[in-house]
Amino acid sequence: MSTTDPDALLGPADIRELAAALGVRPTKQRGQNFVIDANTVRRIVRTAEVKPDDVVVEIGPGLGSLTLGLLEAADRVVAVEIDDVLAGALPATVAARLPDRASRFSLVHSDAMHVQELPGPPPTALVANLPYNVAVPVLLHMLDRFPSIERTLVMVQAEVADRLAAGPGNKVYGVPSVKANWYSEVKRAGSIGRNVFWPAPNVDSGLVSLVRRTSPVATTASRAEVFAVVDAAFAQRRKTLRAALAGWAGSPAAAEAALVAAGVSPQARGESLTVEEFARIAEAKK
Repeated sequence: MSTTDPDALLGPADIRELAAALGVRPTKQRGQNFVIDANTVRRIVRTAEVKPDDVVVEIGPGLGSLTLGLLEAADRVVAVEIDDVLAGALPATVAARLPDRASRFSLVHSDAMHVQELPGPPPTALVANLPYNVAVPVLLHMLDRFPSIERTLVMVQAEVADRLAAGPGNKVYGVPSVKANWYSEVKRAGSIGRNVFWPAPNVDSGLVSLVRRTSPVATTASRAEVFAVVDAAFAQRRKTLRAALAGWAGSPAAAEAALVAAGVSPQARGESLTVEEFARIAEAKK
């Protein structure tokens, strides 16, 4: 991996100057908190283990702080940006700061939730500072739509990071935990303080690493069928699975039959089950 030219990365003054020139004011509506610390960018790229042959997709590049660090380390970077002004300005920022790498950068001006294809070779990695308000749905959409993504490192609100990385029995284990684990092995990969952002958020952030499973969860049930069980189980997480899955199965008795067939106690609760057990329940109802 090559070493990023420190002059290429954006510092606090660069960020504010760019924002002022564009008339940009970060909005809570889009969860915009721009990274202003070059060392944090280097740490993210290093933690993501970006390789020289990687094709990295970045969601919400903003003014380009992380984009530049990724572009120096990867073969190609595709950034997906919804904001009209930011999307219009980013190619020029890349060309000015990393002219030798600009041809390896592509921009997709779109809502990440609507992205169905990306230009160039299939992405091998996803690295992003995800907007807090849409982090989980965007992450799950990208993992589902682009199976070529082998490694993911996302920066999200610390509470969301804890939920994504939680295992069965953890009090914050829930829908995001199970669904992320359907695709990947998930773990916490560090914490990020508030002072590396502009504006500084009122919560801490966390890094989450997701490594694509080498083989998918062994089940004849589809992803949609398994996720339907997960959603039902956690919609009433304080209830036993016999009760929580009654609507999904058609009746409490039908739920119990599916649970018993799957080898899961009807008295258990969703927070104690692995993704493999949810898959067995989905199979048992078929």
